[in-house]
Amino acid sequence: MTQHVRPPIRSEYDLVLAPFVEAPVERRLPLSTRVWQQGWLRKGLILVVLALAWEALARWQDNDLLLPGFGATLSALAEGLGSGELLERARISLTVLAEAYAGGVVLAFALTTLAVSTQFGRDLLSTLTAMFNPLPAIALLPLALLWFGLGSGSLIFVLVHAVLWPLALNTFAGFQGVPETLRMAGRNYGLTGLSYVWQILIPAALPAILSGLKIGWAFAWRTLIAAELVFGAASGQGGLGWYIYQNRNELYTDRVFAGLLLVIAIGLIVENVVFATFERLTVRRWGMVR
Repeated sequence: MTQHVRPPIRSEYDLVLAPFVEAPVERRLPLSTRVWQQGWLRKGLILVVLALAWEALARWQDNDLLLPGFGATLSALAEGLGSGELLERARISLTVLAEAYAGGVVLAFALTTLAVSTQFGRDLLSTLTAMFNPLPAIALLPLALLWFGLGSGSLIFVLVHAVLWPLALNTFAGFQGVPETLRMAGRNYGLTGLSYVWQILIPAALPAILSGLKIGWAFAWRTLIAAELVFGAASGQGGLGWYIYQNRNELYTDRVFAGLLLVIAIGLIVENVVFATFERLTVRRWGMVR
């Protein structure tokens, strides 16, 4: 008969290590490194270099009708802002853009919700995106003018097209990339339909959704300026694109560049303030992106 021998139990003890004092555990970074880590400073430096290159090229060209200097453009921009004209033009453009952007976001989420819920929805989304995503939004402007006339309705129709398809594609791709464990967790909690999409799919796919929102915003903003350059005024009023077009006809090139500079400034603010804040409060806080 085999006798089982129990192994001896080793006694446990704690080994207290002496504190390490031979060298500093944490080394403070040099001032230049800490300063260079500031993203706003690096981006600001890029803008300063571009502005200096612009001014140098304008002085070498020496023709304000073709290319006014950066200083002259800033002066025209300050004059337009001070008179309130540029602010009013920007308000008109941004109001139309906000309405169209909201409509495009709602339609995109409706399509993608249907796509992740049914096979018919997936077929519908893939077919529509294959048809309309390659179609430039500005190409629909003549049709929009025929249907809605000279007004904000035509612009909204064109801008919804610019926002809808890239956002729907990115959102659906994000939904497809949600891990199966999260999907199973949602089903175990009894989530279905809109609650399942809202509480499981959207938070997990938020990086892709945020990318789609950025792309949709950029497409809509440039499409709006281009559309306003074509017909621009609605009910006697026009936005930034119309302001640029009018001053080009009157050969006020500095005002043309001032309008373009304001378009760029609005784009920078939306990208680096609005979207950056939303990203910092969500996906970066949750550790979903680096």
